[in-house]
Amino acid sequence: MNKGELINKIVEKTNVSKKEADLVLTTILETIVDTVSSGEKVTLVGFGSFEARERKGRRGRNPKTGETIDIPPSRLPAFSVGKFFKTRVNE
Repeated sequence: MNKGELINKIVEKTNVSKKEADLVLTTILETIVDTVSSGEKVTLVGFGSFEARERKGRRGRNPKTGETIDIPPSRLPAFSVGKFFKTRVNE
């Protein structure tokens, strides 16, 4: 399912306009991205949690030349599945 299909599903279930559903979904997604980017965690009870996780710096190797390179630390977005979501998927 893509974003457009998700918006159509929201319209079917809530009886709001397609424009309103798009605005709400876009706002929710932007808020999650902004919050996680600022270092905070977003938790939707039963659904899951979004957070940024630190990845340590490490030594790597250039596969083409074999040269050792330093890979700097970075932050990556991560999602942890909530109990309700996990249970529904396994039904």
